Amino acid sequence: MSAASDRDPDPLGVAAVAESLGVGAKDPARLQEALTHRSYAFEEGVRPHNERLEFLGDAVLGLIVTDQIFHHEPDSTEGRLAKLRSVVVSESSLANVARQLGLGAHIRLGRGEDTSGGRDKDSILADTLEAVIGAIYLDQGLDVAERLVRQCFAGPIADLAARPEAVDAKTALQELLAAAGRQLPEYEISEAGPDHAKRFAAVVRVEGAVCGHGQGRTKKEAEQGAAAEAVRRLRDDAVSPGGATRSGDAASSPESPPASGDGGRWKGSS
Repeated sequence: MSAASDRDPDPLGVAAVAESLGVGAKDPARLQEALTHRSYAFEEGVRPHNERLEFLGDAVLGLIVTDQIFHHEPDSTEGRLAKLRSVVVSESSLANVARQLGLGAHIRLGRGEDTSGGRDKDSILADTLEAVIGAIYLDQGLDVAERLVRQCFAGPIADLAARPEAVDAKTALQELLAAAGRQLPEYEISEAGPDHAKRFAAVVRVEGAVCGHGQGRTKKEAEQGAAAEAVRRLRDDAVSPGGATRSGDAASSPESPPASGDGGRWKGSS
């Protein structure tokens, strides 16, 4: 199906999404609104787009996931619960759930966003998922929205809860570096976007070498993402044959900038 054929990339998107989610659509216009990115609304002169539903869906999702985590972790402290929730509802986590649901194919995007890969962009997928949850809440009620969220997030919650480094990657990275006798990591943050929808990008360096990148809606989320990538690389280096470094992998990663001298290359522990 060609997304550019008629400027409505998927005229049957509402029915397809409702079917894939296992929910009905009493008011199809709600779900269509949830699938409408602001770039499409601006180009085509249609209203509304999905940002109001995203706002609502964020709150609905937060409530249900918090309850899920609370009962999944009966012995965890408040701090542990807060960190786990932060990871579960992070931009990358929501985007992965949206991909599993196939939402990207049904989003109405402007030409520029569409041609630049917007259908697989974490920020757009995460926002759309929240908007869809908001639409289902309005259309079907809290019980149906809760059933959907619990179904979609049971797996991610169990997986993340079983991996301490996923819940608090910054602490895991610091502990790994300390055990290897290396310096503590340093984080650099950049931000973009309007005040009401800021996006943050983080770079983590160890002894001057870039070893991880992360993105998110908050500085903390971006730093955790960068630390998680660094932890993966550090552990990969530790199991490489002969203890060889994998700086070439880091330098050639599509998420990493080109290496420039030793300061731009990730070197494994010695």
